[in-house]
Amino acid sequence: MTVINRRTLIAAFAAAPALSTLGAAVGSTPASAAADLYPSNTALYATPTVVEGVDYGRRYRRHLVDDQSPQGRTPFVRTTVIAPHGGGIEGGTSELCLAIAGYHPADLAPAPATGPTHDFWMFEGLRSSNNSELHVTSTHCDDGVARAMCAGSRNVLSLHGCTAAQAGLEAGAQAVLVGGLNSTFRQYLMEEFAAAGIRAVTASGEEEIAGISPENICNRSLLGMGAQLEMTTELRAAMFAPGKNTRTERAANTLPLFWAYATAVRTAIQRLEATQPIL
Repeated sequence: MTVINRRTLIAAFAAAPALSTLGAAVGSTPASAAADLYPSNTALYATPTVVEGVDYGRRYRRHLVDDQSPQGRTPFVRTTVIAPHGGGIEGGTSELCLAIAGYHPADLAPAPATGPTHDFWMFEGLRSSNNSELHVTSTHCDDGVARAMCAGSRNVLSLHGCTAAQAGLEAGAQAVLVGGLNSTFRQYLMEEFAAAGIRAVTASGEEEIAGISPENICNRSLLGMGAQLEMTTELRAAMFAPGKNTRTERAANTLPLFWAYATAVRTAIQRLEATQPIL
């Protein structure tokens, strides 16, 4: 179900124009344009046998510039948090998208109690199986709402899941790879993850892991750069109660690591926004 804030998203379907490094070479190629069943979101949406609300869903919230911040919250500089492969495609990314944007994933209540809320957008696989067929690589993400939101945002943070092998790490590694073209954003994320005791590695190698293409949805911001977080399967699994790491149960069964991760990212965003005057 689409979530919007008071008005329909303006120009929602307008297409947008275009540290300490622990470099890791990618151990295997992740899902990419060549492997994807659908070459774009547009192609996926046009497929009669793939039905919104049955096979996939989209959720988003845009905070208009004249909105009043919720009581006890501070004004914000616009940042958009996205999960292009949420739901059953890359498990845990939808829930983190909501938490980092400032909402509890179980009921969309403001969480944590203080701090700004951010715009968010996500594409979610809703199937009981074969959700990987719905994966559209980030450089080919052309959803009109996603493009419009990113193009109207100073900062974009994109959340993804990968295997340890795809990350070029040892089997079972619990880690996040930090990529994207915004070097300041990457630095703050690395520092906040270190402070939280979360293993973070600067992404390198294959473009989809490193998020270095200007065509990547994370870099389609007002500034032409953003950040991308690739989290290993093991790290994401450790964020939810044992036996509850499913699309329908994750949101209500988060563990302290989940909130430590979300808080670290929110702090990095706040540090970044503090350097950006409100226009």
